[in-house]
Amino acid sequence: MKTKITQMLGIEHPIIQGGMMWVGRAELASAVSNAGGLGILTALTQPTPEDLFKEIQRCREMTDKPFGVNLTILPTINPVPYDEYARAAIEGGVKVIETAGRNPAEFIPLFKEHGVKVIHKCTSVRHALKAESIGCDAVSVDGFECAGHPGEEDVTNLVLLPVAAARLKIPMIASGGIGSGRQLAAALMLGAEGVNMGTRFVATREAPVHQNVKQAMVDADERQTTLIFRTLRNTARVFSNSIAKEVVSIEGRPGDTDFADLQPLVAGARGRENVLEGGDVEGGIWTAGQVIGLIDDIPSCSALLTRMVAEAEQVIRARASGLQPATETTAAREPCTDQV
Repeated sequence: MKTKITQMLGIEHPIIQGGMMWVGRAELASAVSNAGGLGILTALTQPTPEDLFKEIQRCREMTDKPFGVNLTILPTINPVPYDEYARAAIEGGVKVIETAGRNPAEFIPLFKEHGVKVIHKCTSVRHALKAESIGCDAVSVDGFECAGHPGEEDVTNLVLLPVAAARLKIPMIASGGIGSGRQLAAALMLGAEGVNMGTRFVATREAPVHQNVKQAMVDADERQTTLIFRTLRNTARVFSNSIAKEVVSIEGRPGDTDFADLQPLVAGARGRENVLEGGDVEGGIWTAGQVIGLIDDIPSCSALLTRMVAEAEQVIRARASGLQPATETTAAREPCTDQV
């Protein structure tokens, strides 16, 4: 399945694993790349730029295929040496950087100097056009369905993608709520050159998170996410557990929300230690997209990508010939032989 993105990045399938805090480690990134997609290491998961460099080397020991690094640039209480993380990625020989958060313009000259392709993640068309204007090579357009921060405009991919495609000149990647071959085919029809998936890759064998988290997504439906931080205009979509509901309840009280009232509940360390590593799915907040409604197994990354591409190709061929494609059960599941 050749697209502008597969050609640009030197990958087999137009499927990218999004950068995810605590999850984007060498085990997952290398598995996605070995399966023909593009795996992504999350820079800030590593405590220092030196640790990122070591993680890049560890990932390279696990795959000889292309992989990238996510650099999310956000305001922080404690200063983060973003430039040092960027240089660590370059020194590690990484040729694809996924940026997110703040405008990455200050880093573009450095990346261009070293032949790095830059994919900026955007939640609106205007941000995508800005990314194009500053020299990004591609954009990942994130719909309201996504996990994490969907922006404040609440536009779903069915509208957001074709609007962006009509105005962009650089390749666009569809992100948010995607986890099946039918959706890959739909994204291509809407103007994307590939898809970016986060939540779906968490529910794979190689994802470095507790099995309880993966099983919770298998057991959930599409209604089991919720939006927090709406009152702070910093909306995030998370799994709807007791902690998330408590956050929403606090935000619903009369008067302005004080983040200090939420901080003990939403601390990143709490989610990482209690949930992702400890397996207590009620022990903290953790991001999850509405795609959990489509997750009903925990395959290897190889099985997942093989299945998705086979299903997408079948759907595209069937629609082109005017036939009704086979159901997912008969078509998409067949290539998988190693599901949990």
